Amino acid sequence: MTDMGAFRDAVAAWVGGGGDEGPAAELAGLLPVRVVVLVEGLSDVAAVNALAERRGRDLEGEGVCVLSMGGAMNVGRYAGLLGPSGLGVRLVGLCDERERPYYVRGFQRGGAGEQGIFVCVADLEDELIRALGVARVGELVEEEGELRALEIFLRQPAQQGRAPEQQFRRFLGTKKGRKIRYGRVLVEALDGERVPAPLEGLLASL
Repeated sequence: MTDMGAFRDAVAAWVGGGGDEGPAAELAGLLPVRVVVLVEGLSDVAAVNALAERRGRDLEGEGVCVLSMGGAMNVGRYAGLLGPSGLGVRLVGLCDERERPYYVRGFQRGGAGEQGIFVCVADLEDELIRALGVARVGELVEEEGELRALEIFLRQPAQQGRAPEQQFRRFLGTKKGRKIRYGRVLVEALDGERVPAPLEGLLASL
C-alpha cells in the first residue's frame, strides 16, 4: 500500500540527486499530498505529529507530509522542488528565529509566501520548555528514567551558571535520539491552553 513514507523516500532520493521528480510526482498525485511541512529535524516531526494526534487529527490521511530536511540550510532545495514552482504542493514551515532568513529565501524560491512560515524564538525545544516550566520538564525527565543522567549532566562545569531552561535544552541534545523522544514527550504533557504559538499556528494552518 502506498503511504507517506514512500513519498518521503522519493523526495529524499530526488533532493539527493539519486533520482528524478517522477516517483515523487506520481506519489504526490496518488496519495494525494496537498501540503508539505518543512522542518529542520526529526524532533520537530515528532512534536508536530504528537500535537496533531492530541487534537484527533490524522495528518497523513489529510494529505499532509511533515518532512525533515536534515538542516535549515536545505530549505531552498526542498522548497524549489516541492513548492508552487515545482511539484505545486502548498508549503508550510517551522523554524528557529536565526533560520528565518533561509526559510524566507527558500520559500520565495519555491514560489510560496512567508505567511506559511512559523518561527520559534530560540528553537522548538525552548518553546516547549518555557510552556511547561522547568519543574514539569524535570518531572518528565524523571518519569522517562533519566534523572540520574540529568544530575550527572548538571554537574558538568560548562553547565554552571546557565539558566535552567538553557540546561534542559542542552541536555536534550546530548544523546542521539533524545530530542526526537522528548519532542513527543513534551508535547503530550502540555496543557491544552499552553501550546507554543508557532506550533499552534502551524497546526491551525493545515
